[in-house]
Amino acid sequence: MAQTGRWRYVSAEMASICESEDESGGETPAAPFVHIEGDPAAGFIVLCDHASNWIPEELRDLGLPHAELSRHIAYDPGAAAVTRALAERIAAPAVMSTFSRLLIDPNRGENDPTLVMRLSDGAVVPGNARIDDVEKRKRVARFHKPYHDAIDAEIDRRMAYGQVPGLVSIHSFTPVWRGRARPWHIGILWDADPRLAVPMIAALSSDTKLIVGDNEPYSGALACDTLYRHGTCRGLAHVLIELRQDLIADQEGAEEWAERLSAILTELDRLQEVHEICHHGSRIGPGAPICAERISGIGGDGNGRDQ
Repeated sequence: MAQTGRWRYVSAEMASICESEDESGGETPAAPFVHIEGDPAAGFIVLCDHASNWIPEELRDLGLPHAELSRHIAYDPGAAAVTRALAERIAAPAVMSTFSRLLIDPNRGENDPTLVMRLSDGAVVPGNARIDDVEKRKRVARFHKPYHDAIDAEIDRRMAYGQVPGLVSIHSFTPVWRGRARPWHIGILWDADPRLAVPMIAALSSDTKLIVGDNEPYSGALACDTLYRHGTCRGLAHVLIELRQDLIADQEGAEEWAERLSAILTELDRLQEVHEICHHGSRIGPGAPICAERISGIGGDGNGRDQ
């Protein structure tokens, strides 16, 4: 954890990014997201929903000890470093959150019951225990909505330039969950759009040393998550990449995986279908939210993913 200045309890990887991007000089980041510029002709936008474990000072770390904020319950360790390294390699823009998933989870719809967690992997979150709708709406307005607005704005910029971008979302998962080791080195999560996921799984699986999860360790079908909202609903090719945290625990690991992924994405960038608007629907089924109403956050049922 970083131990200097106003980023005292933020993960070191995110602190360095935010310090370089933020010139506000205040306790709160200049925005609830970091936007990394890329080549206007880049074929992809890289996203990182759980890049940071930052919580506003007035919320007193949601009543949690600092040790808990360094765990996966607060953010995705290693994901920010991979996102930045990958974006640099493929000259792509990136949008990264600057707030903890415990504050409000940007990878959930606004009506999802797991939007604000009261209990996460055995840790009770005192600051969320009695949260009401008024406070939820405040957090949505201050953090959740601006983050998604930034993603929409970046997509719109690419479209105005004449480029239909693919979306690549970077996450990380714990090596052990509920006492059981997870064998996968990487998981490729997807719903019904195969354009990026299927060839990426094939490319990764060509390395016999890698154990590649196809919708493992989680399902890629989750109503109103980030890729449903910006990929499925807009007809953009998209994929969610889950990396095992012990493999990206340091910069060397993050760079290694960014290099591997950049080589694959460079090849996929050449596919015409990756840069076409095409609606594939969703495996969520008839209960899926209406895409035209995605901004209002008509949410999911909480099924699909754990931590």
